[in-house]
Amino acid sequence: MIKAETFGWKESMDRFAAEKEDGRAQLSSVKSQLRGMKGKSSTQANKIKDLEARLDSEFAKAKSEAEKAKTEAEAIVVIYRADAEAAQVQARETAETSQTQAHWIAELAKCQSRRETLEEIHARGFDLTDEIIKAKEHEDDVRVLASSYDDDDGSKSGSKNGEDLDGEEASPEEN
Repeated sequence: MIKAETFGWKESMDRFAAEKEDGRAQLSSVKSQLRGMKGKSSTQANKIKDLEARLDSEFAKAKSEAEKAKTEAEAIVVIYRADAEAAQVQARETAETSQTQAHWIAELAKCQSRRETLEEIHARGFDLTDEIIKAKEHEDDVRVLASSYDDDDGSKSGSKNGEDLDGEEASPEEN
């Protein structure tokens, strides 16, 4: 009975030893898996850190490019506004010049009409030589003013090649 009991204990001890070895093997396997998982976790953490760093870098780069584009757009807007203002000023100046030119051309027509009237009266026998000379001088002054605005398009509203506006030959005094 003692031998049987001893044999039962030996079997139990052998079974416990085998279970102990199995437990150690499982523990070793779990430790190995845990180390592998820690390595993967560490690798993934490093990859995540690298990706976050790249993302931050790309974000900073995109933000810088956006600021640069905004600055360039603002500069272009300033230039276009300045050009628009300059165009408005030029349009005003052109309108003023056109009005001035129209005034002097009308004034020239009046002077020519007055001179022609005086010449017609002189032709009927009245002595208006002084008035005609003064009218011609005034007409020449106005012609100079009127023609100074015509220089841009190359035409003159005064005499051309010794001809008066009505097509008659001008005297040497008038030229």
